[in-house]
Amino acid sequence: MKFVKSQPVLVIAFIAAVITMFFVPPDTQYIGYVNRTVLIELFALMIAVAGFRSVGIFDRATDIMLKKAGSSRRIALILVLLCFFSSMLVTNDVALITFVPLNLMIFANAKDEKLRIRTIVLETAAANLGSMLTPVGNPQNLYIYDEFKLTAMDFVRTMLPSGIVSLVALVLLTFIIPADRCEAPAEKKAEFRLVPMLGYTSLFAVCLLTVFRVVPDLVCLIAAIAVALIFDRKLLLKADYPLLATFLCFFVFVGNIARIDAVNDFFRSVLAGNELVISLLLSQVISNVPAAVMLSGFTDKGTELLLGVDLGGLGTIIASLASLISFQFYRKTTTARSGLYLLTFTGISLILLAPLLILNPLIL
Repeated sequence: MKFVKSQPVLVIAFIAAVITMFFVPPDTQYIGYVNRTVLIELFALMIAVAGFRSVGIFDRATDIMLKKAGSSRRIALILVLLCFFSSMLVTNDVALITFVPLNLMIFANAKDEKLRIRTIVLETAAANLGSMLTPVGNPQNLYIYDEFKLTAMDFVRTMLPSGIVSLVALVLLTFIIPADRCEAPAEKKAEFRLVPMLGYTSLFAVCLLTVFRVVPDLVCLIAAIAVALIFDRKLLLKADYPLLATFLCFFVFVGNIARIDAVNDFFRSVLAGNELVISLLLSQVISNVPAAVMLSGFTDKGTELLLGVDLGGLGTIIASLASLISFQFYRKTTTARSGLYLLTFTGISLILLAPLLILNPLIL
């Protein structure tokens, strides 16, 4: 039960895959379901980012950014910008794992619980929205970019307008944070080590080259394992294997239902011309990563699907799995007010989503 509670999406994906196996028994076509390149790229990025964290690069960057902050609002703005821009390269979940604990420490003595909740929610939204601007920002981007063989220009043309609007909206929303005096507390930083950092930087560069189809995926896999073995073998334990397993299960699920004619025809008819709306709504229920994998087999409009699942990260707390990371951090604090958090999260998400949906007809 503990595993089910901690990995509900993986459990659902596994059950869904097993059910479809009764309709489409395992055969040689199963091998073709799996997008090997996406799994390798995700694994290698996880190793690279875990390496960066281990050598203190995030601590140093954060320390520099927070030195000049003097008020709660300025600190909130800095944290929002850190999450927005860092998520483009290290993924939304890693950005939140890095900066939400720092937020909780900075505002540990805040008398107004709304202050902590609002700053965490804005950080979470910033990570989800910033990550949509690059192929490596989140798992669904990486998957769709590779699955539909999008070009860098396709990607930028689709996501940049929403990214600009998102950034402006996030900055404006920081004005809901009071401008009270607030000092960032000192924190023990991880020791900065130059040589390993160069190794992780090289691996990250290989990951990017693989994403842009310059380097073969197997080279990327070998590089990730080699870098971990050379600099820190513990990094191999820090990869998000449940996420990789979730992708694998959904590959099987989608591959099987695509071979069931009645189901295939239904999804294609429902999706036709409604890719963005359907993917956004489905993301609210099963989260945007599984929604991207599930719907990709029934449409050839990759850019609409990309925009739908990325905007679909706004809304419910489960619309983006990264949002649950922030909620879990907050929920474990002694003064947590989970109901207020969920209400604030939903409200701010809808405020951010509204202008993005209004803009949408202009950019498709």
